[in-house]
Amino acid sequence: MDWVQLLPPLRIDERLRALREQALCVRDPSTPDEVLRLLLGVARMRAPKRILEIGTAEGLTSVALLCECTQAKLTTVESDEERYGRALRNLSDFGVRDRANCILGDAADVLPSLGGEFDLIFLDGPKVQYVRYLPYCKKLLSSGGVLFADDVLLGGWVNGKNPVPEKRRMLVEHIREYLSAVCGDEDFITSILELGEGVSLSVKK
Repeated sequence: MDWVQLLPPLRIDERLRALREQALCVRDPSTPDEVLRLLLGVARMRAPKRILEIGTAEGLTSVALLCECTQAKLTTVESDEERYGRALRNLSDFGVRDRANCILGDAADVLPSLGGEFDLIFLDGPKVQYVRYLPYCKKLLSSGGVLFADDVLLGGWVNGKNPVPEKRRMLVEHIREYLSAVCGDEDFITSILELGEGVSLSVKK
């Protein structure tokens, strides 16, 4: 099934679109258009009051989420200081900085210290850490909340469609561990979609 055809059009500010294209040109992480379309569609349906993002990068997905969910507040975690600084500027430039709690640090250290519940969690940090983050994400996710994890198939390596390069075997094993854990958790209803590098959507019962 062509999931992209089922998604609503991507409606974002032209300035944001240009920044996303620029980020791709310099090989900085940026959520692919089709994945962002799904993420914003999920956000539109869920209407979250609180969003957690793990892996801020330049803050472009943060901006898109806050522009889509005008009543939401977002907490976002980034470990790279240079990207964190650019994210702060981008959030300010788009007028959403006051609704964003930006944290510079390792998510493994930050997640245990967070409180309250989040209606939407976007997991897009270090892939080898996904399975380590999962218990914290589950604890922080509200009932009916959505855990949206990006890059879970990696070009067909994870689901066996393509052979795994030797230097990527450890990464693939960690992602498989995450998918096994989240799909096997009876407190979640999980779907895996072949969008971008693969996404998983886990709804907490």
